[in-house]
Amino acid sequence: MSKNKLTIYIKEYIFIIIGTMLMAISSALILLPNQLSTGGFSGISTIIYYLFKYPLGTSMIILNIPLLLISFFKINKNLFVKSIIGTILLSVFIDLLEPLEPITNDRFLACIYGGIIMGLGTAIILKAGASTGGTDLLSYVIRAYNNIFSSSSLITIADTIIIFVNILVFGEVEIGLYSAIAIYLMGKMIDIVFEGIYFTKVMFIISDKYEKISKEVGVKVRRGSTGIYSKGMYTGDNKVMLFCVGSRKEIAEIKQIIKAIDKNAFIVTADARETLGKGFSE
Repeated sequence: MSKNKLTIYIKEYIFIIIGTMLMAISSALILLPNQLSTGGFSGISTIIYYLFKYPLGTSMIILNIPLLLISFFKINKNLFVKSIIGTILLSVFIDLLEPLEPITNDRFLACIYGGIIMGLGTAIILKAGASTGGTDLLSYVIRAYNNIFSSSSLITIADTIIIFVNILVFGEVEIGLYSAIAIYLMGKMIDIVFEGIYFTKVMFIISDKYEKISKEVGVKVRRGSTGIYSKGMYTGDNKVMLFCVGSRKEIAEIKQIIKAIDKNAFIVTADARETLGKGFSE
């Protein structure tokens, strides 16, 4: 193994350790004491914990064993190894932290901070190309047999069912409502880690004065634009459509420039999931 590959492997496993530790803190010290969960096998294990007083981490690893055995034949072997390590570490960390005093007994605070910390830990693990078992690994296995559903759809369906079961077992609708907030915040945190907090927007501009607009945007906002030859299918006219990317603040400035030059310009603005290159993230 080359030195470069070894460095990558070490970094990935450090991320797995950090990620599982954050997830364990969220599960054992924030969500579990308040009967909340973010779905998945942790939701099932939470029910088992309160019904039978069985350790949360131990329940999670037992639930994951059949899934890991099935996934051995259906997923990438590198992902499989990392999933085993991630699952074991998460379960061990949870059982070690569980006897400690909860960070908060306020359900509202628990759903907010539990969701954020869980999302951060999950995102770090996903960045390392790993998994901690549960519904995300289950989605990989199901899609290996039949890819008619997307992974996100499968995870959402499974988590929704588990949260609904939590409500039935504990008899409190509030548990489901707070858990839903935690799941939402967890998802947003994953998006932030993967996409960054500096969201960019894309603009498509159709105007006969495209040259002047492009020049003004370059001088005043210091953003370049690309001319794309296009054709209006209704009018049959050949056009040049400007393609421009910028921050939220820059997009507002660009709109003002466009309207000052051509008030009849046709503008479409959309969110950019990720922007790489000169002037943006490298």
